[in-house]
Amino acid sequence: MKSLLATIIGLALTAFANPATAYVVETTTSIPVPNVADTAQLEHALESAIEDVVENAIAFAPTVVTVQSARVVGDRIHLLLLIADEDGEKTMETFSAEEPALSDSAGTMEPSGEVTPHAYRY
Repeated sequence: MKSLLATIIGLALTAFANPATAYVVETTTSIPVPNVADTAQLEHALESAIEDVVENAIAFAPTVVTVQSARVVGDRIHLLLLIADEDGEKTMETFSAEEPALSDSAGTMEPSGEVTPHAYRY
C-alpha cells in the first residue's frame, strides 16, 4: 500500500511539473585569414561570422554569445562559440558558481595561442 501511494504521489508531481527550457549551444565557425588585413577588417569578419551563426544555425533568440577560443589553423581562424538564451545564461552562471576552481599543482599554465573569452550581448 505504501509503495502504491508513493507511486501515485510521484506520478502526480511529474504530471504537474513544468520543465524549464534553457538553451545553451556550443558551436564552431571559421573565417579565412586572408580577409583580415587590419584590426577593423578582423572585427568586421568576426562579427559577420557570429551573426551568420546566430541567424542561420540557432533556432532560438540568444541573449549572450561568448567567444570561448579562437585559433589560427592553416589559412583559417576557427572560433568556438558558446550561445545561450536568458534562461541558459542563468543556468551557466549557476554551474560556474558550483564548479570547483581549476588548480594546476605544477604551476601556472601559459595559454597556447588562444584568446580570452569575450561575450557579445544581444
